[in-house]
Amino acid sequence: MASRKRDYYEVLGVAKGAGTDDIKKAYRKLARQYHPDVNKASDAEAKFKELSEAYEVLSDDNKRAAYDRFGHAAVDGSAPGGAGGFSGDFTAGFGGLGDIFEEFFGFGGQRGGASASRRTPRRGADLRFDMTITFDEAAFGLEREIDVARYETCPRCSGKGAEPGTTPNRCGTCNGTGEVRRVQQSILGSFVNVTTCPTCRGEGETISMPCSQCRGNKKIRVTRRLNVKVPPGVDTGTQIRLASEGELGEFGGPPGNLYVVLNVTPHKFFRRREDDVVMEVQVNVAQAALGDEIVVPTLDGDEKISIPGGTQTGRVISIKGKGIPHLRRQGRGDQLVVVQVAVPTNLTADQRKLFGELAKTLGREVIPQSEKGFIDKLKDLFTV
Repeated sequence: MASRKRDYYEVLGVAKGAGTDDIKKAYRKLARQYHPDVNKASDAEAKFKELSEAYEVLSDDNKRAAYDRFGHAAVDGSAPGGAGGFSGDFTAGFGGLGDIFEEFFGFGGQRGGASASRRTPRRGADLRFDMTITFDEAAFGLEREIDVARYETCPRCSGKGAEPGTTPNRCGTCNGTGEVRRVQQSILGSFVNVTTCPTCRGEGETISMPCSQCRGNKKIRVTRRLNVKVPPGVDTGTQIRLASEGELGEFGGPPGNLYVVLNVTPHKFFRRREDDVVMEVQVNVAQAALGDEIVVPTLDGDEKISIPGGTQTGRVISIKGKGIPHLRRQGRGDQLVVVQVAVPTNLTADQRKLFGELAKTLGREVIPQSEKGFIDKLKDLFTV
């Protein structure tokens, strides 16, 4: 006696009221598990055929309705009144199964257009050029010429790949399609495996007499000199896009872009905090205690600033508008001058005597500090 067929819903592990998406999801999961190309168990082929049969019925609204009404009788044609009768070759059509097989295992039914898709216009690759500039150049901008190597259409053969006066030949292996189709037989029927033609590498044509300049490659490597405009206010990591200056597109596609990526070298005195310029200066204890006027460097030249009397180490004096120009708006940051009070280490006899007299007037009381210490203040100042 023939073995009883399992219920299709049971085969796929879904409820009778399951939606189309749930049925497809269940089939995809089980098909991955039991496909004979993946699972080498002795019963994998039979289980996979059972899965495919169940999915073919339950994924079709009409077949599913007949199955829900008559059960397997709708499949083998024994339903009352001759209903059903859609058994037979489940590989014919297969609808969504072909898409699933192609996604899983790289093959499917004949779909056509593969060679055409390979020849659709494709955008060229983007290129990158790393440029190193100085701190001052980053602040105020510059123009610089750079040499960039890229592929361009061969001028001798105009991109045909063949020596002038000759023409490419249609590939005899793929007959000009650029692809080779190989029929594979399986329990589900015939499948066509489509691969790129190994003779012409998908071009659909072969060249008997290659161009003497590009050797049949249709393009040559050329170094071009380009002008780059760097705007004021850039920093390390800033990218400047030069449109259409990348690699050639394929099959008539547009070229890619060139991205110039900037690296800014450190300055001898200045550090950058966003658009502010930070620098440190040292003053002696007399200047800090009594106050003074000193000259400090800025991006625009020397600038005179006042040190107020009683200045402590870590005091910040701001010079408005002497920082980095804002990259995308008007105006500039500030220059922040951090004052360091230098304590003398090699005193002369007279200096030591004077400091001794001063010490007597200042007293020796130690006052604990409750606010942030100097190191914490510096961390706050230099943290971007």
